[in-house]
Amino acid sequence: MRASSVDLWDAIAGEAVAESPLWAEALLPEDAREHLPVFSPLLAESRFALGLETIYEGYLLHYGRPRLFAPGDGHNALLLGDYLYAHGLVRVAAHDDVDAVADLAALISLCAQLRADGDGGDGGAWAATAALLGSAPLSDARGADELAASARAAAGANPVAAALSLHAARVG
Repeated sequence: MRASSVDLWDAIAGEAVAESPLWAEALLPEDAREHLPVFSPLLAESRFALGLETIYEGYLLHYGRPRLFAPGDGHNALLLGDYLYAHGLVRVAAHDDVDAVADLAALISLCAQLRADGDGGDGGAWAATAALLGSAPLSDARGADELAASARAAAGANPVAAALSLHAARVG
């Protein structure tokens, strides 16, 4: 499934709405939703796009400006973000790739740690994880610049620059 397909965004929104009336209330009207893939264009395997974009939407609910949802308060944003993290991991796990699930779990953990420490420099980690999913890109303690360089080597300089720019616009 291509990350830009309407089906991807419909799946994220539709399954969340089916899960809880709280998520249904938080769903933006169709004309206000932004069907904008950020890191999934860097994936070597498009089969992970739905899971990655689901997890990223959860991340945006915690730390940035979501594309599909606008919960009424911080508590619901946190809960919906956690639901999307978990649901995204389940989607990736359905492809029977334990290494990809481990990489995404490490990414979620690293981003939470960086945000708790007041360091918003997690774009390189997102880019490297997407571009190198399944190969433990975060296993070595590397800085943001080195992670971004790894992503550029795997996915190309222009796609990584575009993803990092979109990410910065969403999380500030």
